[in-house]
Amino acid sequence: MILQEIVHTCSNPHVARAALASIGGDFAADFAARASRRNMPVGVLAARLVTEFSIKAAEPEWSRVDEAARGADQPILSGLRYILSHALREKNNPAGWSGGDHPAAWVPRALSTGHCHA
Repeated sequence: MILQEIVHTCSNPHVARAALASIGGDFAADFAARASRRNMPVGVLAARLVTEFSIKAAEPEWSRVDEAARGADQPILSGLRYILSHALREKNNPAGWSGGDHPAAWVPRALSTGHCHA
């Protein structure tokens, strides 16, 4: 199964870095900039996102990876690109945020403003 192959191979930072370089273009450049802002090597961030996706993704997301890979000239790269795009969208839209500049109505004010004290 292509999904298992993506997770098995691209959970390795060296393989993930090489795969991202093979994807290339604006996607790879944008991903590298995001990794740099996190002070992480590109391969480490990509491998971490693939691993997190494999653990946390719901079944519909797995199906979408399969759709992205199906019929592609480079199915592993197409699936990897989908996983990384999805993961970055999730990272930029943390749970509880409905999008935009405002948190979802159910998020406690202390959490949405970042002033939560334990």
